[in-house]
Formats: sequence, structure tokens, C-alpha cells
Amino acid sequence: MAALPEEPAEAVTVKPDPDAGAPPAPPPPPPALPQSPAAAAGATAAAGVAAAPSAPSAAAPLAEGGEPLAAGADAKPPVAPSPAPPASQLPTDRQTLLAVLQFLRRSNLRESEEILRREARLLADEVAADPGSSAPGVQASHGGEGQEPGGGAPGSGDVLLSSVTFGQSGATISPGAAAAPPAVALGPPGKVGVFVEDQPDVSAVLSAYNQQGDPALYEEYYSGLKHFIECALDCHRAELSQLFYPLFVHMYLELVYNGHENEAKSFFEKFHGDQECYYQDDLRVLSSLTKKEHMRGNETMLDFRTSKFVLRISRDSYQLLKRHLQEKQNNQIWNIVQEHLYIDIFDGMPRSKQQIDAMVGSLAGEAKREANKAKVFFGLLKEPEIELPLDDEDEEGENEEGKPKKKKPKKDSMGSKSKKQDPNAPPQTRIPLPELKDSDKLDKIMNMKEATKRVRLGPDCLPSICFYTFLNAYQGLTAVDITDDSSMIVGGFADSTVRVWSVTPKKLRSVKSAADLSLIDKESDDVLERIMDERTASELKILYGHSGPVYGTSFSPDRNYLLSSSEDGTIRLWSLLTFSCLVGYKGHNYPIWDTQFSPYGYYFISGGHDRVARLWATDHYQPLRIFAGHLADVTSTRFHPNSNYVATGSADRTVRLWDVLNGNCVRIFTGHKGPVHSLAFSPNGRFLATGATDGRVLLWDIGHGLMVGELKGHTDTVYTLRFSRDGEILASGSMDNTVKLWDAVKAFEDLETDDFTTATGHINLPESSQDLLLGTYMSKSTPVTHLHFTRRNLLLAAGAYSPQ
Repeated sequence: MAALPEEPAEAVTVKPDPDAGAPPAPPPPPPALPQSPAAAAGATAAAGVAAAPSAPSAAAPLAEGGEPLAAGADAKPPVAPSPAPPASQLPTDRQTLLAVLQFLRRSNLRESEEILRREARLLADEVAADPGSSAPGVQASHGGEGQEPGGGAPGSGDVLLSSVTFGQSGATISPGAAAAPPAVALGPPGKVGVFVEDQPDVSAVLSAYNQQGDPALYEEYYSGLKHFIECALDCHRAELSQLFYPLFVHMYLELVYNGHENEAKSFFEKFHGDQECYYQDDLRVLSSLTKKEHMRGNETMLDFRTSKFVLRISRDSYQLLKRHLQEKQNNQIWNIVQEHLYIDIFDGMPRSKQQIDAMVGSLAGEAKREANKAKVFFGLLKEPEIELPLDDEDEEGENEEGKPKKKKPKKDSMGSKSKKQDPNAPPQTRIPLPELKDSDKLDKIMNMKEATKRVRLGPDCLPSICFYTFLNAYQGLTAVDITDDSSMIVGGFADSTVRVWSVTPKKLRSVKSAADLSLIDKESDDVLERIMDERTASELKILYGHSGPVYGTSFSPDRNYLLSSSEDGTIRLWSLLTFSCLVGYKGHNYPIWDTQFSPYGYYFISGGHDRVARLWATDHYQPLRIFAGHLADVTSTRFHPNSNYVATGSADRTVRLWDVLNGNCVRIFTGHKGPVHSLAFSPNGRFLATGATDGRVLLWDIGHGLMVGELKGHTDTVYTLRFSRDGEILASGSMDNTVKLWDAVKAFEDLETDDFTTATGHINLPESSQDLLLGTYMSKSTPVTHLHFTRRNLLLAAGAYSPQ
């Protein structure tokens, strides 16, 4: 069958600087990129990379009300008038400006040149006559309204052509440079640097912290704003307090970059205690940056610099802040707000402290509301019609309804067996899916028979839990998976081995050699048994091949294959018929933390330290899609039940939902205060549960893009989540050695998803989640690494015994 088409890279969209009126140059046609595994390294713009609406993209400028302006709109928020630039700056700035204008003229970008020239109040003759033109793409400055030259804005004044994000990787290009290769990085005036497109240009990123303001005034500026916010009305205080953290970080980095080490140290010691507790890890990294040289190789700092920190604030609170900064002529802070923050303004009542705390905490603030507006087909695909042959046992009354079920029961939240097409389901042919083989149909029939004997779970009928403890696992258990029919369990270990056990009396056997197979009667009824070599039968098979710890494992739905991902940067596909490695997929250049097969087989997803997730097909050695947008490691991956979407959890403390068809990011969920390690979709596809190192389990409505629940109780990382087969119960396993069961039906009933909630992102979570907790089950001293519900709703758990 045909896999998803390998899309050509999309043309880069270059957005104008928030303070420049010039519209961007038309982008060049997309370059033909080689489709090789190496092309997937880092955050490259390779096949299928789709620019997701994520934090790193340059945000549109805000009009007075905070609404994004159309690209090229020549409007700016009024602020206090800027003092004239020092006389010593003018010649250099003028020369640079004329060089840019001449470049625009040579590139036949008349409209852009006209707008820029009008704004800089230059005559056309001056541009034509000036001989001091330099190479295109250099940084230019002007004393435009809304910025203060020498007051913390990029360069020696405003950056006229601001750096923009390329392919989500943070590489910078200028609107002028977009029209003519080679690409040129923005740097100090008069200096031109060519950059590699798939890496951020460190010099260009850092040069934005160049300033000539008085370092002694930084504490005064910050203290003034802090005093203003603390004296504001309660309803505004919580919202405006969100400004503390991003302003603190950017002001500290400006001081460090400009060599004011003592002032930076004093600033950090005085104000770092005011920041929220969930930023402590980031502040620890920040405190180690005490010299300009330290900033160049620090990924966290580059992330913060290249991605706009998103704050969601009501219009009233925003107007209050703007009025204060204008009255105080606090251009230092206003410049940072303009340059580094994206303020998402909504109409309505300000949010409470509890509502804000539930949603913030990620590396780049909250998600923009428009990032969660795209339509998502979260319904299930229609199951193929399969006749269920009745055996004698079924006729005697085992079948509850007394009639044959022609297809697998539809698993919705109430466990009803609806046969209608789900109105929220994607078209059946939206993405190519593998056809059912005869063995798949037999397995579905077995599944349906098991379903008739399934226990209906609920608050009054909790599942039995069977715990598989790995004893003497000195190799270090790093990954576990269990087959859908619960017949095999696999462990990935730190000694680079993959070990597969049979958990039924039936032992694991390999296929006979080619010479022995030639002697078999291929027409016999038991040919599948005859091809197996009894001499190889054993309860355990060890698979060798990786050269580093194995962090992810996943069985294929038909149980013929096994995936494993490792620190060595490869994913291996193993045959469970020969117990040998069939393929090694190379694309990630760094450790791969997780991998998972699609519910329909054939496709699989991987995520790793290179901050991207990749979609693969088993018969392609290159990835079909590269999902780029996270600001830190992709730590967990999960397919939606309809296989049209993929969820990824990251160390940037966000969860993203990606469309497999076009590679777009269609949902960004923020709220966790630590790296996200576990994901689980509800069986009906409507909801997503996520768990992280903060010990919280968050529940999300995928259709509306809203958080609908928060489950508190674990005291350590939530490492695994699983819904029961009918979606009635959610099980969570944690490093605190416990399994907790939650009432999923109650958690998702009576959801408040009215228009106002959807439009503003206001969420109203219950005060306590204890009434949703149905039970807590403790192991002696075994962190819970994996959970799995059998087809009859028995809960299996697994982990390695960890003596205290």
C-alpha cells in the first residue's frame, strides 16, 4: 500500500518586524531538499516539515487593543516619545539604512523601499546618490516611535529588519535576504555573516541584547513595575504578575551580555526569590550564566531568546500596564514587552490566580488561543464489517445479546456498541491505512469474543491488578510494553539489550531454517504450527543490536514485529518470528526517548533529544513527516486511536497534537510544571490524559482544545497512563511506587465548554480531585513503568524492583 506522500518542504513565510512598516519580500520557491536520513538531523527543514503555530514564530504586532495587525500594517502602540539618538550614532545608522534601501531598490521591492524611506524621512535622491551601500541583510536602526535607541532595544537602536524564525529552528533571515541567496544573518551594522540554515545564528540571537542603558537603573525599573503590580487591584494583580518571570530573565540576560556582571549578580539575588516555584529549574540554569561567553552554547537561553513568551491577559489589565509604562516613560521594560513577549489579549473578566496557575509553567508561557482553533477529527474510523462465527459455547448463552455481532464493538465513553459512522471521524481514506490481512481478521474475531466476556468497570467494580515485577534487573529497566492480547511482555534495558518474555504457557519459537521449510507440506491445515521450530522454544528471547540504553519499545498490533529506540540514535524493527533485526532506522542524531506503533500498524512515531518527532512507515528508511516545534526533548509519543493524529509530550512542559496528513500542529496544551512523560487517549478519541514530573495528571478536551480536569495525588513523576477498554477508568502509574485509579466518566461529564470558555480559555477546575480517586495501590518498592488493560479489563502493571 502507498504510504503518506513525502511532502516537499514548504516555502518559508517571513513575517515583518513588529515595529517596521515594510511588508516582507516574496519568499523564494521551496528548494528541493534531499530525502535522506541524514537530512532529518536537528530541526532541519526536511520532507514534511510543517511550520507549526508555535512559540518560536515571530508574532504579529499588536494594535492598541492588542489585536494582531495584518502583516505590513503601519501601526504601533503609542508610547512615551523617545529621546533623539546620540550624534555619534547617526552616521553609521544612516549609512546602514541607505544600504538597506539600496538593496531593496536593486531587488525591485519598490513598495517596501517606499514605506521604509517614508518612515525614515529620506528623499529618493539621497538613496540613489549614496555610495556607501554595503551587502544586503545587515542590521539597520532607526529612532522610530515605540522604541528608545540605546535603551535595551536590539542593536544600537531598533532592529529594522528583525530576525525571524526559519522552519521552527530559530535560524534567522531578513526579509530582504529572503529574496536573494545566500542567506545572510542579522548582525551588528556593517558586518555580514553567512549562516547554516538549520542552526540558530548565535551571534545574531545574542546581539539583540546589545544596549547602552544605565545598568544601575535595571533594579529601579523592575522594582517600580513590581510595586505597581503589587498595588494593583486583586483582579488585575494575578494577570500582571505573569510579567515578572519573562522580564526578569531578559533583563538579567541583557546585563550579562553587556558585561555588567556585578549588576547582573545583584539583580538576580534581589529578585529571583519573587519568581514562581515551578520556574526554579530554569532559574538554576540561568544563575550559571554569569559571563557573555557562557550564553553562546546555552540552549535554554537561546530558546528563551528566539521564542516569544506568550502571556494571556484581559484587555483591562493590558491597558492598565500600558498606561503605567507610558506615565513612567519606562522604555526599558516596554522594549522587552515589544521585542520578546506576545500578549494574547481577550475581552472579558480577568482570570483568577487559580485559573492562571493551572495553565502556565511551560518554557514559552501559554499557548496562543488561535493555536487551538483548527478543526480536529477526533472521532473513530468505522470498523470493517466482520462476520463473527458462533461456536457451541457462544450458542449456549455466552453471548450476552443472543445474536452474532458483526463487528467489533465501538468503544465510546459509555461502552455502547454503536455501528453508526462517528460525525467527528475523519474521512475513511484521509490517510492511507494498511488493508486487513486474514490473520488480522482472525485476531479481530478473537478480540470480539473476548469483549463479550469483558468486565464492565466502574466505581463499584474496580479491576484486579496483576503486577509484573522485574527482579534483579541490574541492567536497569528503561522501557516496557505488553502486546494487545497480553501474551508477551518486552523490556528495554540500559545494557542495550531488548528482552522478550512469554507470559502465557505458550513458549516463544522461531521459524525453521529455509532447508527445513522446503520439506513442509504447505497445503496442510496446521502449516502455521509446522513452520515453527520446537527446538528454539523458550520463555525468554534476548535481542542484541543496540549500542546504548533502550528507552522505548512497542509491539505491532499483529504481534509480528517489535520496535525499540535507543540512546544510539536508531530505531530497530525486530521480527518476532525469527527474533532478528530487520531494519535500523536512522534519522535522529541523538538519543530517542520513545517510539510507538500506530493502532493500525505500518506507521510508527519516534521522539528524541533533537526536539523533533518523526513519523515513519516500516517500508521506508526515511521519515515521512518531521514534527518540529518543541523547545526541548520530545520525551513521549502516542498515536490517536484513529491514527490521523499524533500527540507528543516534551521537556519544554507542553503537549502538542500533530496532524499526520499535513504535519501541522493543531493543538498546544500548556499547564504542566515539569517534563511530560506519559500520554493516553481515551478509547473514544475525545480526550487526552497527560502525566509529568510534577506528579499531576491533566485531562484535555481535544475538540475544544481546553483543559477539563486536573488529578492530584501522586508525589513523583507520573510515568504511565492507561484508559480501561471501555473508557470508564483511568489508571496512572508513578515513580512513587503506586497505581491510582480515577473515575473517568465522572471527570468528563458535565463539561463546561460554552462559547465564552472556548473563546477566552477560562477554565473552571474542581477544587479537589479526591472525589474522582477510586483507589490507590502501593507496591513494596517498585516504581510503576507501564500499565496495560487486557481485553477483559484486567489491569497489568510492570516495573523493576528498586531496593531502598
